[in-house]
Amino acid sequence: MGRAQPTVVVEGFSYLECPRWHDGRLWVSDFYTERVVAIDGRGGTEVVAEVPGQPSGLGFLPDGRLLVVSMRDHRVLVRDGSGRLTEHADLSGVVSGVLNDMVVDDRGRAWVGNFGFDLMGGAPLRYTTLTRVDPDGSVSVAAEDLGFPNGMVILPGGVLVVAETFAGRLTAFDIGADGELSGRRVWAQFGETPRTDDVGEAVQRLEVAPDGICADAEGAIWVADAVHNRVLRVEEGGRILDEVDAGTGVFACMLGGDDGRTLFLCAAPSFAEHERRPVREAQLLAVDVEVPHAGLP
Repeated sequence: MGRAQPTVVVEGFSYLECPRWHDGRLWVSDFYTERVVAIDGRGGTEVVAEVPGQPSGLGFLPDGRLLVVSMRDHRVLVRDGSGRLTEHADLSGVVSGVLNDMVVDDRGRAWVGNFGFDLMGGAPLRYTTLTRVDPDGSVSVAAEDLGFPNGMVILPGGVLVVAETFAGRLTAFDIGADGELSGRRVWAQFGETPRTDDVGEAVQRLEVAPDGICADAEGAIWVADAVHNRVLRVEEGGRILDEVDAGTGVFACMLGGDDGRTLFLCAAPSFAEHERRPVREAQLLAVDVEVPHAGLP
């Protein structure tokens, strides 16, 4: 497929996740420095939020305010125009696991994933729920029995696609006018779903471990494969259209840049917290692609 290798935009982070192109910059969470950073196309960085509970999923309300997942205390925070963070929603009543990625729709409704088990502590793999947060901060269970719900996109027409990392698939739902999800279906299946609660065994069996995802204007989805150092461009049904070898671990991706054709990659040598927390080896990479961004985020 002969394309250029990704280039380094900026480096020296702990572990970058949940990239969002917004207002001419890439907004991204750096897990273990507990910061949300906005990066311009020339590598200039600004710390836009400090989140002691560890930031993850990012999204924007219709009025432009930032929503940010605070992983460890099960909250979604909102950042006002002056940069101050306050609580938008408390998910601790419906979620026991560490919170994960999030997508926000054009009405300000947010869908938030969670780990479902203590991944970093070596607990057995367990499937979990997806939570909806309405604009008023009210919280409800949106879907159940998901294999580590991770990156999400909303395709034009109101289709929510969720990456189930440990199930090796992308799963789609139709979003109703009231925010309810229906029509659950497999959007793309990568090999067989591992039937084990042993995380190490599951990782070995996964043909693709879909982590962060983003969508393009042809309805395809770019998928960061968390265990094979690559991103894949996939169409509905699961056919792989393109592949970019990152040369290192890649855990999230986002189309951005002025024309929406820069594919940003959140890269690091591994994802284990005990390996990432003490060092600053994470990078933001970029590679040019042909089809521009579409959908949300």
